[in-house]
Amino acid sequence: MRKMRLLLDGTCWKLDRFTPYLPRLQISWRNPRFVARQRVCKPGREARAAKHGPASRGSAELQLHGRDEVSRSFLQDTPIHKQKQWFKETFDHLFAIANSAEAEDAGVLLVSGWQIFRSIPTEEVPFWADVVLGFRKMTENELKKFPQHVFGQAFTTLKCEGPVYLPWLEKRLKGSGGLILTRRIEDLWELHPSFDIVVNCSGLGSRQLAGDPKIFPVRGQVLKVQAPWVKHFIRDGSGLTYIYPGISNVTLGGTRQKGDWNLSPDAEISKGILSRCCALEPSLHGACDIREKVGLRPTRPGVRLEKELLAQGSRRLPVVHHYGHGSGGIAMHWGTALEAARLVSECAQALRTPAPKSKL
Repeated sequence: MRKMRLLLDGTCWKLDRFTPYLPRLQISWRNPRFVARQRVCKPGREARAAKHGPASRGSAELQLHGRDEVSRSFLQDTPIHKQKQWFKETFDHLFAIANSAEAEDAGVLLVSGWQIFRSIPTEEVPFWADVVLGFRKMTENELKKFPQHVFGQAFTTLKCEGPVYLPWLEKRLKGSGGLILTRRIEDLWELHPSFDIVVNCSGLGSRQLAGDPKIFPVRGQVLKVQAPWVKHFIRDGSGLTYIYPGISNVTLGGTRQKGDWNLSPDAEISKGILSRCCALEPSLHGACDIREKVGLRPTRPGVRLEKELLAQGSRRLPVVHHYGHGSGGIAMHWGTALEAARLVSECAQALRTPAPKSKL
């Protein structure tokens, strides 16, 4: 019986939903290209798999430090009901971690705070209001803290700290028998015939690997500061100014610069971020150990989450595309991963199904 070879590419995806397999996964995060191999086992059959993709330049930093609290609609061309599904599945996944003994090791925590507006928003109750905890309209007394704002929302949500969360995931994968391999590729066909299925989560690299002109960078710059007295998040409704307390520091942001590939910090931008955040939380004037972080959000009008069958002559290479989350990468990663896993299962089933024989 032939071995099945599966190529899986992406940052966060739930492999144990690749029924009927019981997988043991491996991932590599090295820029600018990576291939990770894994072995997946099914009773009575051996299968071989790998995970591949070009990492977006600096994308991990942004994904982790930019808008990493789960609370917002990100994708203009993705239906709201689908965004809510992905968001809820991710929230439930992270909430379970936050309530477990693994919370500290995984870098996942509950955080409460306010989202504030200078004018009454069109949508006073957003689609995610019944997913986060304790969503309500801010009281007049609460709004006194923000005299330039006239409306606000209070709720408890989840913060996922990528520099901790990703190594935690990798440790889980290795603990299941995963083996990490790294390799640079320029074309998905380089992986054929070594692998039967490709899951492409290459972010900005999909401009080259998938020939996708719709993917583009949105540059983000943030500050990491020491301000342990800050316990509540504060987010301006515009999404450009935010204060997110974390486990070991506070994130101050931010920027949203479309088409900008520059990964070097801009001192003037940092000065503006600090000024805007201090206007919302004056105690931040006492913050110390200020560090600048820059990253690129792999953005497109909507997440590309679909199957594609590549063909070259008689050769076939099934691909599941899974990229383009923009600033919603952390907020929706588990939900979209579950859907990608379902698509991979469909590809695997198609490969296992014998082609009908022609009758003469």
